Amino acid sequence: MSRFFPTQADRSVDREAEPSVLYVDDEQTDRILSVLGADTALRIFRLLADRPLPASEIAEELELTIQNASYHLRKLQDAGLIEVVDTCYSEKGREMDIYAASSDQKVLILGTEGDDRSLKRAFEQLSAAVGVPALLLAAWRSVADATGRLLDA
Repeated sequence: MSRFFPTQADRSVDREAEPSVLYVDDEQTDRILSVLGADTALRIFRLLADRPLPASEIAEELELTIQNASYHLRKLQDAGLIEVVDTCYSEKGREMDIYAASSDQKVLILGTEGDDRSLKRAFEQLSAAVGVPALLLAAWRSVADATGRLLDA
C-alpha cells in the first residue's frame, strides 16, 4: 500500500562554516551549561549530534518516556543546542518533528571576552606548531582514501 505522507525524513544536517564563540561570562553560555548539566539532556544532545531523530525514537533509544524526552528537547531547543530540521509522519499519520544538533556550531572559551588577544596568540602558536604535520596527515589520508576507492572498484 502506498503512503500519502512521508514516514521517513531527510536525516542529514548541514553545519555552518563559522562556529559561534561563547565565553564563560556570556548569558547564552549559562543557559547551555545549565541545560547540559542534566544527564538526560546531555544524552539526548549526544544522540542528536550523531544523527537527527524524532522524539519517539529518542525516547525509545534512551529508554525514556516520551514526556521526559519532550521536556528535555524543549530545554535543548530553547538553549539553541538543537533545532527541528524536518517533519515526517508516524504510521498513524501524526506529524513528527525531526530534531538534530544545531547547525550553528559552538566553541566554548574558558575565559572572558577580554581575553581575545591572548587567545588569538595561543591559537596562532598552536597552528604554527601543528600546521605542517596536520597538512601531511591530511594529504596522507586523501591519498589513502583515493587508493582505497581504486582498490574497491
